[in-house]
Amino acid sequence: MKEVVGIRFKKPGKIYFFDPAGLKLKLNDSVIADTANGEEFAKISMENKLVPEDKIVEPLRKILRIANKKDIQQYKENKAKEEEAFKIALEKIEKHKLAMKLVGVEYKFDRTKIMFYFTADGRIDFRELVKDLAAIFKTRIELRQIGVRDEVRRKGGIGVCGRELCCCSFLNNFDAVSIKMAKEQNMSLNPSKISGACGRLMCCLKYEQEAYEEKLERLPKVGSIVETEDGQGTIESVEILKENVRVKFEDEEGYHYKKYKAEEVKLIKASETEHIDPEEKENEKELEELENLAKNDIVVEDDDIN
Repeated sequence: MKEVVGIRFKKPGKIYFFDPAGLKLKLNDSVIADTANGEEFAKISMENKLVPEDKIVEPLRKILRIANKKDIQQYKENKAKEEEAFKIALEKIEKHKLAMKLVGVEYKFDRTKIMFYFTADGRIDFRELVKDLAAIFKTRIELRQIGVRDEVRRKGGIGVCGRELCCCSFLNNFDAVSIKMAKEQNMSLNPSKISGACGRLMCCLKYEQEAYEEKLERLPKVGSIVETEDGQGTIESVEILKENVRVKFEDEEGYHYKKYKAEEVKLIKASETEHIDPEEKENEKELEELENLAKNDIVVEDDDIN
């Protein structure tokens, strides 16, 4: 076990483990950390804690000090400079007629580099733009293309659940999500209802997926023939979390339905065809586009600090 603290270089952003170097740190303390890019300003997101060594990425870098008044003043000045740099970059992008959208600007703590984040539909030749910016700011310039998920993460917002977006509050990384997850969770297959503020599939589709997969392995599929205490019938629908099934029976008077616990029915013949929700068929093209966007999305991690 090793003692570590968790820090964020920006919010939202990934939490990194650092060696507290003997310091007892509190939540939201401002610190200066040693990184591969030199000294960086950060906030404590997890207080001193012992964690297993297999959870740590070596070498474990150190917290150099609690930020002093001079450090905090420099950080504030950097933030002010970022706003100025954003305006200048917008003017230069317009001057060069580049099809790109500037999303954010970030100064390194020691001001040896400025990062400009942007979104674009394809590759952009921004060499002349970099020359202009380097001439103005007299330091290293890096332009980094990010995806729309990262863009929304930087701007913030409220989700359909009424809470702050997951990516802006606690989510460290973007996990892969798919239409298949929405289908297995019996969610509406209307693209507008399973998309987040970024226009991509909602990240929360991933949260309970393992539980759904585990249950689906032992539940009969829609269309399967089963034996019940009332005779043979066909599975009409499945309540996955409750593990209930709705069975359709046919007799001389027509069709009638009854609900059972899944354990109360015996599988006679599994369905050989995949059940297609009418909503899925209706929105087939839009769902396909949403799936392709999820596969091809640009996902940018924080800078490597090791």
